[in-house]
Amino acid sequence: MSLKAVHLIFVTLLTSLSFGCAAWAFQSGSPLWGVMGIVTGIFVIVYGVYFLRKLKNVSYL
Repeated sequence: MSLKAVHLIFVTLLTSLSFGCAAWAFQSGSPLWGVMGIVTGIFVIVYGVYFLRKLKNVSYL
């Protein structure tokens, strides 16, 4: 498994986790942690796009 594939899996899981935690924080009445979860999720998506553009010529295998 290449570094590109590992990053794609990592970014997908981390994005899901951060948005899930943000939803949980909003539901439990903690808007500060919810906003921080959303910001973290957006940051991880931006990082994933940057990394995939940087390694666009590298195979997933």
